[in-house]
Parts: sequence; structure tokens; C-alpha cells
Amino acid sequence: MKDRIPVILSKVVDHLTRNKGHIVQEYGGEAAREELKALIGAISELRHSVMTNKPAKPLRDSRCDTPLWNAQLARQINLKREEEEAFGRELSGEEGPKWFDDAWLWMECYLYRRIQEAALMCTLLKSFDVFAQQKQDAFKSAYKSMSHLTMYLQEVINKFKGHVPESEIKKYFMEFLQMSLWGNKCDLSISAGQVMSHDHNPVAQLLELKHRLLIDDTDVAYGILSKASEEKNRKRFELVTDLCLAEFLITSGLASCVVFHAKSMPWFVSDVTLEDWDWTLNNMRRMNHIAISELCQRWQAYLQAKTWVVEAHDFWTMPNTYNEMAEISPDLHTSLSQSDFILFKGDLNYRKLVSDRQWDSTTRFERALRGFHPAPLCSLRTLKCDCVVGLKPGQADAAEIEDANWMIGGDWAVISACERRGPSPSHVTS
Repeated sequence: MKDRIPVILSKVVDHLTRNKGHIVQEYGGEAAREELKALIGAISELRHSVMTNKPAKPLRDSRCDTPLWNAQLARQINLKREEEEAFGRELSGEEGPKWFDDAWLWMECYLYRRIQEAALMCTLLKSFDVFAQQKQDAFKSAYKSMSHLTMYLQEVINKFKGHVPESEIKKYFMEFLQMSLWGNKCDLSISAGQVMSHDHNPVAQLLELKHRLLIDDTDVAYGILSKASEEKNRKRFELVTDLCLAEFLITSGLASCVVFHAKSMPWFVSDVTLEDWDWTLNNMRRMNHIAISELCQRWQAYLQAKTWVVEAHDFWTMPNTYNEMAEISPDLHTSLSQSDFILFKGDLNYRKLVSDRQWDSTTRFERALRGFHPAPLCSLRTLKCDCVVGLKPGQADAAEIEDANWMIGGDWAVISACERRGPSPSHVTS
């Protein structure tokens, strides 16, 4: 995982250098040239600090989360000092967590926050997303897959104009949930920003990938949603997932409202920001494709009626694990606790759910959540780092025999659900 970071940073520098003329023209002409030069220099310096294992240093920009980050950095330094003192050692002259020596989740999040700092130190380029082009290229390469998926979704929507038996609703739920899961198979941070061609049929691919789904709590997730949809007084649904799954949830009546949680800044190369959300819908709307065009009209109506809501919160771009949410961001925890169901997607979310610890692979998912139970939840995750829980005895060994890279290659997956709902946030103690 760590060896991808210099490659990602090099790719950013290369992109900025190659597209210098276009960027300068778009962001204010010659006045932006010096800022772009400074931005390239800052990211090159960051790459050098990673490769030479330099300690983390305080952020310098004026964004509202900067004091929180710097307070956390000071805490990391104090923890490291206490650890060294416990072993009768002293810290070297360069204090602070280092790239190859300290908790990787913290350092990796800090890296992406430093990338954002490089833009925020500019004036004309303050809102510039260094990963935007890569995300847009990936979107454009997926046209055939989008075509297959949206046409299938339209077929399903048309069926719901009549009576659809519950067994069939459950089958469709399984399909769209797993398509959302496997859509995360090749993200740009894992491929070091290398855009792959996506021209497969995602519906047909499900059977092929079935044996690589190590945990499948689809029945649990469906049971939670089905029960919630029958209860009149519980109508909210928090969701981080694909548009087509969200459409199915609304069409089927399994949810009456879907809340998407975007990132408040460019994050882990391919994570969706509010700007990415708008760009994607705008570009889908322009496509000469009947299914995509009709769906975009439906989705615009959902947004206007607040059947779909898109939000961003700074906690999602902090380095904290989710069991710390109630203390650090009680407003977000309270909001999530009003949900019928929370659906998390992706490797980073999973790592934060289970505190990025080296659990025994047979540890129960609920235990690994370490008290994070604002509402019933489910994690869709293709494996891209060496932490996983909830496996049956022998599953890890069998996967290792078949694929030595099963924990990091993104080719194996889990759908892990937890039905438990925690106490009201007002009663949570840390």
C-alpha cells in the first residue's frame, strides 16, 4: 500500500506539468502560472518527504479543520514521546509520526490533507482538484458498463409499475447491492491513478465473482431495510453508494429517502466530492442514451423533492476511526442515529469501521466496530489492505492458497452487516 503513494504523487505532478497551459488559462491566465508552479513544488516536496521518511509537520492553511488536524498531530507526537520514554529512549531531534514508522491510516489521511493544503495555499487555484482529470477519465472509460447497467435498471423500474413479489424484490436487491460492491473493485488510489477500461456487463459479472465474496450478509441487510420500510415513523436512510442502487431502493419502496455522503475535499484520488457529484450528473444528462437520460430526469426530480439528499461533513476527511465519531463529531453521529440503515462503501470506510487493526480474521464484525452502533449498518468492501474480520475458520487459508494477494488486490470482497442499534448519542460515553 505504501509504495503506491510516491507513484500517485508523481502522477499528479506529471499531470499538472503536462497540462500547465490549459490550467493556467482556465484559472485566470498568467496570474495563475506562479501559483501552479508553487503547487507543483509543494506536491514534489511532499513526495520527497514520503520517500525520505520525514516526520509529519503542522498544516499551514486557514481551512476550518486545520486546528483539529494540528491538535491531532500534537497528540500523535505526545503519544510517540510517551512510548519512547516507556522504553527508556528519547525522541530524535525530528519529532512527529513518520511515513514508514507510524500508524498508516493516520499518515495516509494526513497525506491527502497535505495535498489539499498545497491547493489551499493558493488564491486562484484554491478550489483546484488535482485528481479531477483522473476521475473524469475513469468516468468516460466506463460508458459501456453504464449503458448495460442503466438499461437493466430501466427494465427493473418498469416491472415495478405492476406487482412484484417479495422474492423478486430481494433478488434485485442482491444484484444491485453486489453491483455497487464490485463497482469499487478498481479505484484510482489502488491503481495509483491508472485509469482502466470498464466495458464489461456488471450484471453478467456477478455470477463470475460470487465465489470471491467471502462474507455475504445480504439477507441481514435486506431484513433491516424491509422491516424499516414497513414502519411509518422511520423514513430516513443514510447512504454512500451508487446511483443505481439508490434508484432501486426508492423504486422498490425499501427506502423513502436516500442521503449520499460526499467528501468535503478531494480525497484518496477517486472519492466523490460535491463538485464530482454535479459534474457526473451534468455529463450523464448530456449523453445520447435513452436510459441514462431518463434516469437523470428522475434523479433531478428526487433531488428537488429531497427524496435524495447530498451532504458533506469534514469528519469523513479526518483521520479518526468511526468509534470516535460520537466524541469528535456528535452532530454527524446524531444525524446517523436517526437513520433506519447506514450503508458504507469502500476500503477506507471499512478500515475506519474496524479501526484499521490487525484483528484475527475470525473476529466478529460487531466486536471490531468497537461500539460504533448509531444505527443498523452494512459495509460493502473489496479487500485492498490486510485487515478483515468476520471470516469463518479456514476461509483465510483457502483464499491464500488460491490468491496470494487476496487481501490487497481488490479481487475479493465482503458484505458485512450489523443489526444492532446503539444507545441515543446523548447517552454515549467515551
